[in-house]
Amino acid sequence: MANTKSAQKEIRKGARKAKYNEKIKDRVKSLIKNTRKAIETKDKKAEELLKDSLKQIDKAAQKGIMKKNTRDRKKSRLHKKFNESQKA
Repeated sequence: MANTKSAQKEIRKGARKAKYNEKIKDRVKSLIKNTRKAIETKDKKAEELLKDSLKQIDKAAQKGIMKKNTRDRKKSRLHKKFNESQKA
């Protein structure tokens, strides 16, 4: 348990920040999932979903919620999957 008033405040701030970060992570994960599903079913909205997913991934990395390498890996895999579906 925190001993000082400022330490208690930091715990509250950390909890708020964790909740905010989790919300953004969930949004990114669900967008990626929906994009992959659209790509696999060759849905016409796949390209639009891909653009939105990439944008949200970049925003999450910019805010420090996701590391740069993680961002690059996720974007690369999505692009690769999309490009493969366009060829076939």
